[in-house]
Amino acid sequence: MDTTHRTEQQRAAEQRRRELLEAADRVVLRDGPRASMNTIAAEAGITKPILYRHFGDKGGLYRALAKRHTDALLGALRAALDAPADRRRRVEATLDTYLAAIEARPQVYRFLMHPAEDAGQQPEHGFDVGRHSAPLLRRMGEELAEVIAERVDLGEGGEALARVWGHGIVGMMHAAGDWWLGERPCGRAALVSALADLLWGRLAEADDRADGPRF
Repeated sequence: MDTTHRTEQQRAAEQRRRELLEAADRVVLRDGPRASMNTIAAEAGITKPILYRHFGDKGGLYRALAKRHTDALLGALRAALDAPADRRRRVEATLDTYLAAIEARPQVYRFLMHPAEDAGQQPEHGFDVGRHSAPLLRRMGEELAEVIAERVDLGEGGEALARVWGHGIVGMMHAAGDWWLGERPCGRAALVSALADLLWGRLAEADDRADGPRF
């Protein structure tokens, strides 16, 4: 009975956590980087102390939202890499998937990557978005590095080179996407083509690994 009761409590807690994250998502979609714990608690119909009980502080909530959105983005990027097309088209599809994601939900992107942009607003409880967003980018870089190492024959020292490429590509996508989202100097397709051209030299030359899926 005790085990069954604990299992039911765990399920209820997990369900409540999902509901709170969905409430946080709604606020972030509306308010972007200015989303506060007070506003999120009000959206969820609870008090701020209850929100803290589930996530600890804004950093804990941020990490939970970052994992939620990064998991979804990585799944979409893997699907683009696995598409039945030649390598150039898969590279373009992967770049486009990332850019389409930040274009579709710019407020979520800004919440994850930027501190509050309102000059009159102080960081909540000393919350530093930059300190929390760096691990998110590192995770994406490591995931892409793993895919490259698995699929592309880079010869001796290939594992280290795959990590250089993985983190370099993620850094390029992030920096270019951030600039593009703010200024919109060109269409998404034009940016995808330009970035793919930049990447294409060595990628075009490298062979697929004989023992792995295509890149």
